[in-house]
Order: sequence, then C-alpha cells, then structure tokens
Amino acid sequence: MPSQDPPSQIERVSLHEEVTHRLRDMIVSLRLRPGERIQELEVAQLLGVSRTPVREAIKVLTAEGLVELLPLRGAIVKAFSAKDARDMLEVIALVESYAGERACQADQAQIDAILAMHQQMKVFFESRERLAYFTLNQRIHEALIALADNDTLSMTHATLSKRMRSLRYSGNSTPENWNAAMAEHEQMMVALAARDGQALSRIMGEHIRNTWPRIKDVVR
Repeated sequence: MPSQDPPSQIERVSLHEEVTHRLRDMIVSLRLRPGERIQELEVAQLLGVSRTPVREAIKVLTAEGLVELLPLRGAIVKAFSAKDARDMLEVIALVESYAGERACQADQAQIDAILAMHQQMKVFFESRERLAYFTLNQRIHEALIALADNDTLSMTHATLSKRMRSLRYSGNSTPENWNAAMAEHEQMMVALAARDGQALSRIMGEHIRNTWPRIKDVVR
C-alpha cells in the first residue's frame, strides 16, 4: 500500500456505499495508482471494516470502469492508454458542448444553484483543498449536463466521467494547471449567468479538450 497516512476508519461498517466512496477517493487521489493491485485485507483494515463491504465496493468500481478484474491478479486499478484517455476526453467534450447550449434554457433556480456551487468551489480553490474542490467540480459538470434534460446524454457522460476521474484529478497537480482550469470555470459561469448558450457550449468543450495537455505526462 502507498505510504500516505491512511484515511480515518468508518464507524458504520454496514454501509458498503461509504466503503465504495472511500475506495473511489483512494483511486481518484492516487493513493492507489493505475495498475496497482487492491489488497482487500489491507483496505479493510485501513477503513475498519470486514472484507465483505470492500468486495462489494470493488464490484461497483469495476462496473464504473475504475477497477479491473484480472485472472490470477485479482482486482487492480484500471490503467488507461494515452489513446483511451484522448478518445474519452473527445467524447466528453462533445457531450458537454451539446449540453452547454441547452443548459442556458433551464429555470433560473437551477442556474442559480450551479452558480452557488461554483462559489463554494472557489472557496476550496483558494484554500487549496484539492480533493474537495475536485469533488464539487465534478458535481458542477454533472449538474450542467442534467440541465440538458437528456437521460441518454447524462448516462453517457456519467460513464465516461467515472472512468476519467483519477486522470482528471491529476490534471490539477500543478498550480499552473489548477489556476488555468479554475479560470475556465469562471468563464463558464459568466456564460451561464448570461444565458449565452453558444459561449457556454464553446467554453465547456475547450475546457475538456484542455485536459489532455494537463494529464498527458501522467498517462504516458
């Protein structure tokens, strides 16, 4: 297991959803790195649970595409090739561009809720709380997609976003990259507040495509 300090133990051991959340965070934050085997017993001990909820969590994360089950090796953190990453980012960019224009047609209350989430994300950015920032960042993207009111679009976006989660998290590993990503989000919110669908569509697509230069060294 990595040498970082272990996460705090879970008090309510019956909630395998919480174990899934913790294990997902370990993968996203690179406590468990791509290609690394997930040691069920060690994870269970770190979280203060039995192996059963850990196994259930692995099943969920396998379905999400974050974990891969291999013969003789067991569960390992999914590693994506450079082509895999670029292909998924291109499709996510297309999906978000499509959703951006339609998001500006939503009710004002829905738009205001996203703008409020963005303000909270800025707080995390300014205090350099990277995981909290990233988690809320993902919620904002999901909420923007939801405004398009297209279940197929939301399902496609959710599937690809889960698979790219750890790679996109690594994209903010340097101050320059993080600052640039935050600036792009500021532009997105300006367009959303103005209900400028064409601008939001363009910025959201560019924002996702700009992810590749930020993560390519990690992937390679």
